[in-house]
Parts: sequence; structure tokens; C-alpha cells
Amino acid sequence: MIEEQARVVAIEDEYALVETQRKSTCESCSVNKGCGTAVVSKVFGRSALQLRALNHINAKVGEYVVIGIDERWLLKGSFAAYIIPLVLMLLCAGIGEMIGERLWGVEAEGATIVGAALGLSAGFFWLRRYTQKLRQRNVCQPEILRSVRSETPIEFKRKPALNMRD
Repeated sequence: MIEEQARVVAIEDEYALVETQRKSTCESCSVNKGCGTAVVSKVFGRSALQLRALNHINAKVGEYVVIGIDERWLLKGSFAAYIIPLVLMLLCAGIGEMIGERLWGVEAEGATIVGAALGLSAGFFWLRRYTQKLRQRNVCQPEILRSVRSETPIEFKRKPALNMRD
């Protein structure tokens, strides 16, 4: 289970709208000053991210909780999002090239490009249908695992107010 701390900002039926802070590992990396990813991370900052999570523990608004998602679904989702469209694009590009050679007798780059575009489009269409089915079944939905009662998570600690008398 991949876990993250969050704050409940709203309740919707059996779901809770939770807010987490985006994290970047760039601060701990030794080459972050010359890395393009670090520059992008600095531009977008550490803004809050809101998402729906199953609220099995009946968490209340303002409460700090630990949310989790099964890592198997994260791996399956990554595979579906990256590999399937890429494989379909390459497969259809090869089919387009074979069709172009058979019809025109020469290498037809246009047929290859059209085949690749159709394959990539088919991959994205399949991905959209696949994610809709997963959403309906609630199989990869984040869920609230437990409440964090003892201390405020580090991501949400606010800077102390300056005392003007000091």
C-alpha cells in the first residue's frame, strides 16, 4: 500500500475530498541545480492536490488522515497508460507500412504515419474506456486508512506568526 498524509476538506456521501501537498524528490538529489526536472518542479511549486478518497473511517472535515492506494493498481495503471498506446501505435505503424508497400510498391511514409496516428488514437480510446470501467468498479480508488491524531503532518505545518513585540 502506498500511503500519503492528507487533510479532509469536504465530505461527499461515502467519499471525502482530501488535500495533499505535491512532493518532489529534487531537494534530496545532488544534481538538482542542473536538472530539467528540478526546474519544472520549482516552476510548478508544491501546490496542493485534491482528490476523492473512500471514507471508511468516517473522517470529519479538517481532520488529518493517511490515505492509501494499492501499488498493484498503480503499476497496472502505469502500464495501461504508457505501454498499451505505445504498442498499438508501433503495431499500426508497421501495418501501415506493409499496406503502403503492397499498394504502391515503394516505402510510403504517409501510410506509416497515418497507421501510427490511428494506433495511438486507438490506444487512447482504449485507455479512456478502461479507466471508465475501473472508476465504475471503484477498484483503484484511494481510501482513507487511518486518522493522524497525535501530530499535524509536516506538509501542513504553518510557519509561526511573528510576534511584533520581540
